[in-house]
Amino acid sequence: MSTIAPAQAAPVAARDAVRRPHAPGAGRRRVRRVLLSALALVASLVWVFPVYWMILSAFTPSAYLRSKNPQFLPVHATGINFSRVLEGDGFTTALKMSLAITSLTVLLVLAFAFLGALAISRWKFRGRKSFVLAVLFIQMLPAEGLFIAQYKMLSSAHLLDSVIGVTVLYTAAVIPFTIWMLRGFVAGVPAELEEAAMVDGLSRTQAFLRITFPLLAPGLVASGVYAFLQAWNEFTVAIVALPSPDRQTLPLWLREFLTASVNRGVDWGQVMAASTLIALPVIVFFLIVQGRMTSGLVSGAVKG
Repeated sequence: MSTIAPAQAAPVAARDAVRRPHAPGAGRRRVRRVLLSALALVASLVWVFPVYWMILSAFTPSAYLRSKNPQFLPVHATGINFSRVLEGDGFTTALKMSLAITSLTVLLVLAFAFLGALAISRWKFRGRKSFVLAVLFIQMLPAEGLFIAQYKMLSSAHLLDSVIGVTVLYTAAVIPFTIWMLRGFVAGVPAELEEAAMVDGLSRTQAFLRITFPLLAPGLVASGVYAFLQAWNEFTVAIVALPSPDRQTLPLWLREFLTASVNRGVDWGQVMAASTLIALPVIVFFLIVQGRMTSGLVSGAVKG
């Protein structure tokens, strides 16, 4: 055994000698990775905590919310705040109004912005650069500077307090940035792919629908998410276009709900429950679309 041990020890010592110079560098990388992970975890907790506190307050009775000692766990969870909000006046009407306006806005924005992005990315025409600059310039205009003109336009067309009137304003406000966003996706798909498909016997329309359009699906989804968030959370334009109390979107209804509760003492449990109900469709929509966006990106990478 004395003759075998040195023979076995020699390779082990050689491997230790090779690994030893790299050990300090690997240790520093490991420490850096741990510190970055801890920093990312702390940042995530700071970002998530307001959302967690909103949901926790929505399930907490008002008597415990007014306590001097805050509770960070759902010890006294109840759904009474949600039931009072849902049974109150105006929530269902405002929800239907927001769903109708947001759905129409997303469809119109995707249709017009997609055609505009194709035009400025694939075809060269006189005034193309001026059109792109105009898109950016319109995006920089403040919404408050257009209120008077928008109100007069809708009033003359008898479109105040209507889904169509608000949808037109939302679509006009969201389209410029959406065109600019989709322009990058369209420019990232080589036109040679369509030309190669046309050589194989497809028409231009078939080549676009079978080759180019699937590759642009992630861009359409991302633009749809942007349009949905802008239309769902819009507040200032809705004040001008929807002056009647019975024709309000959810952000306007939440303002009226909070104003009405001030007179009798703000019930923060119901306010947080209403805020949670308003944020819930956005979260659900984003979770559904996020999976499709990921599958679209992977599909596009494989086809490319």
